[in-house]
Amino acid sequence: MALDLPDNLMLTKLDHIANWARANSLWPMPFATACCGIELMATGASRHDIARFGAEAMRFTPRQCDLMIVAGRVVMKMLPVLQRIWLQMPEPKWCISMGACASSGGVFDTYAVVQGVDRFIPVDIYVPGCPPRPEQLLQSIIDLQDMIKKTGTIMGKEFKARNHLEGPAQVAEQPANAVVAPGDFTTSTRLR
Repeated sequence: MALDLPDNLMLTKLDHIANWARANSLWPMPFATACCGIELMATGASRHDIARFGAEAMRFTPRQCDLMIVAGRVVMKMLPVLQRIWLQMPEPKWCISMGACASSGGVFDTYAVVQGVDRFIPVDIYVPGCPPRPEQLLQSIIDLQDMIKKTGTIMGKEFKARNHLEGPAQVAEQPANAVVAPGDFTTSTRLR
C-alpha cells in the first residue's frame, strides 16, 4: 500500500530532527587562556568563517552555551572556574580540548598546570597541535556535528548516563623515582 504524500511533506523521527538542530546550531563557550585562543579567534574571522558550520554565536555566559572550547593551558587556580562554567552549562553539552596544553599539559609539565582537562571535565573531541590551525578546529566541529547527528534523543536520555569522566586512567602505582610534594590537601577550596 503506497501513500500519496504531497511534495512538501517529509516523514522522519523527532530524534533525528533534534540531533540535526543541535548539530547545526552549536553555541560555543570559548575558554581561551593562551596562544590557542588566537587561533580560536581566527576561526571566526572571514578567512575561515566558523559561521559556515552554524557555530559563530560565541557566548560568554554558560547558560546560553552547549559547546565548551578549552583552548590553551589551564592552571590549577583556574580549574575551579572551568568546572563551575561546565556545571552551569545546560545539557546537552559537549567539549573540545584544543591544543596540546589543554589536552595533555603540553610542554608545561609542572605542578601548576593541569595535565589534561579531561581529568576534570568530559572531553568529546581532542584537537592536537601547538597551537592547532583554525582548519583543525573547524574539522573538529565537523566531527562533533557528525557525532551529535548519530547519537542523541529528543529528551537527552544519553546525557543522564554521563556520570563519570572519560579521561585517561590514573597511574596504578607510583614510579620509584617520583617526587611527591608534601601538603595537606584537605583544606583546599572545593567547588560549590
